[in-house]
Amino acid sequence: MAGILEVITGCMFSGKSEELIRRVDRANIAGQTTLLFKPLLDDRYSKNAVVTHYGREFEANLLKTGEESVSTIDEVAGSKKLEDTDVVAFDEGNFFSENLCSLVLELLARDKRVIVAGLDLTFAGDPFHPMPSLMAEADRLNKLHAVCTECGDAATRTQRLIDGEPAPADDQVIKVGGKGDYEARCRDCWELG
Repeated sequence: MAGILEVITGCMFSGKSEELIRRVDRANIAGQTTLLFKPLLDDRYSKNAVVTHYGREFEANLLKTGEESVSTIDEVAGSKKLEDTDVVAFDEGNFFSENLCSLVLELLARDKRVIVAGLDLTFAGDPFHPMPSLMAEADRLNKLHAVCTECGDAATRTQRLIDGEPAPADDQVIKVGGKGDYEARCRDCWELG
């Protein structure tokens, strides 16, 4: 089977991790071998698992941002594990560096099915790299929507909050958080502080 890249994207609370876990679970049910990775810095709900905002979890290997490579996967998962794996998945692709793009292309060249889930936009409304590059390479792209916490329409933006108020555009881009720190908003209800 030829390599295939599936990208799952959207704002926070749109179900990206849930969909990633669903696809990995289905691959396992089908008898395929899987490897799931998450960034080392994402320790919101669990250190060693991808956990959705709704509590569903799946064991994951940790990768340090900036060290995304086949050799690092071999170190983390075991030197022969990657060779025997059918599906390689990455949660929170937006927390990885541009090295993730090179790693994904290498995995595709090895005929792996690769699934990456991550935010497409920062809280400030800018493209959240490396996701745009992965979206451009995707064979299958799913953009998920949440429900706007303000008006109930389809949400496509992530609203960062600081003490209940919109964060300023110059706030740090990467800040791991969940409910209380972020809300899903539609384009009309999303704002910068």
